[in-house]
Amino acid sequence: MLVASALADPRQPPWGRHFFCLAAQFFGKRDLNRQVFWQPADIWSDGKLFSRAGSDPVRRSDMKKYRRRAHELLNLTIPGDRHRVIFDVLLVTLIATNVLAVMLESMDSLYENYREFFFAFEVFSVVVFTCEYLTRLWVAPERRRLQAQGLGPLRSRFAWARSPSAVVDFMAFAPFYMIQWGLFGGLDLRFLRALRLLRMFKLTRYSHTMTLLLVVLRDNARTLGAVLVVMLIVMTLAACGMYLFEHEAQPLAFAHIPAAMWWAFSTLTTVGYGDVTPITAGGKMFGASITVMGVGMVALPAGILASAFSEQIRLREDLYRQVVDRALADGDITREEESELEETRLNLGLSQDRAKYILTGERQQLRGGPVPTCPHCGGMLHHVEASMEFAD
Repeated sequence: MLVASALADPRQPPWGRHFFCLAAQFFGKRDLNRQVFWQPADIWSDGKLFSRAGSDPVRRSDMKKYRRRAHELLNLTIPGDRHRVIFDVLLVTLIATNVLAVMLESMDSLYENYREFFFAFEVFSVVVFTCEYLTRLWVAPERRRLQAQGLGPLRSRFAWARSPSAVVDFMAFAPFYMIQWGLFGGLDLRFLRALRLLRMFKLTRYSHTMTLLLVVLRDNARTLGAVLVVMLIVMTLAACGMYLFEHEAQPLAFAHIPAAMWWAFSTLTTVGYGDVTPITAGGKMFGASITVMGVGMVALPAGILASAFSEQIRLREDLYRQVVDRALADGDITREEESELEETRLNLGLSQDRAKYILTGERQQLRGGPVPTCPHCGGMLHHVEASMEFAD
């Protein structure tokens, strides 16, 4: 606090006071209670920052309001927020256009004729992505998950910067600066340009399905890793067996075990390019058994992912059902609760029909009667659902 008072003292040069105010706003230590924010024509008096145009202090709460609004535009899905929709559409369009530009730059004749245009578009895109990254870093303390962990503003920003989505956002513009500063030396620039394709992963933020896929992969990483290890073991055994059967008959195609692993890989994945095939009787019998085994190896991770997808969808429906129960606790849904339900539905990625089905079922249970369901699929009977809607 002594350092804060010294830097904010009016006897200090203007840049010192401004630097302190910006640093205090950015790092936001909890014990700083001065609530300051600088403007070009401000004066310091009695421990508060006042505007020369009036006597009201310019509080940090105003800046937090702007930060909260920026957080809503960048990270939240609020029903009826046209600015959020426009922002998302523009950013998705820019990302898709960047991917298209990378593909067009691979055409030498087109790139040579429009080199300046491609470079100008790249500079514009980098500026936008850099501003987006810095803004997301600034609004990181507004994230509920980080607030629930009790992290301060500075630690919240560090925690967000280490997240996968933040790394993707950083890689969207970092290669450009590295190329301009010559940090890669004589490395092939075509490879560095291809790094811009990482911007495609920014689209996962705007797709609930892709977000659900990432959650499924994260939650089932150990299970999928175990399946991958089993597949590598089976692939190695298949390559060793085929090498023993076919090495003498085909010394070029099966010259060694690493060469035989190509056949094992294409067979276990049921691709079977046909460029390398066994010709001996023992090799054919062994290859047939590996082919049958490959069908099961491919079906195993597919079944795990399908089951995990269903479980995640069920969990999201349960979360939405909890919000519905809380809204129906007083027997009626107010306009604010209806807006909260719509926001929850959008954030969870549920369809309107599914949300309506859950809401109708919870209303029926609230009225004291069980919801008639189909004995085969467990879904609500359509004629019952229609009668509920007519009664409402």
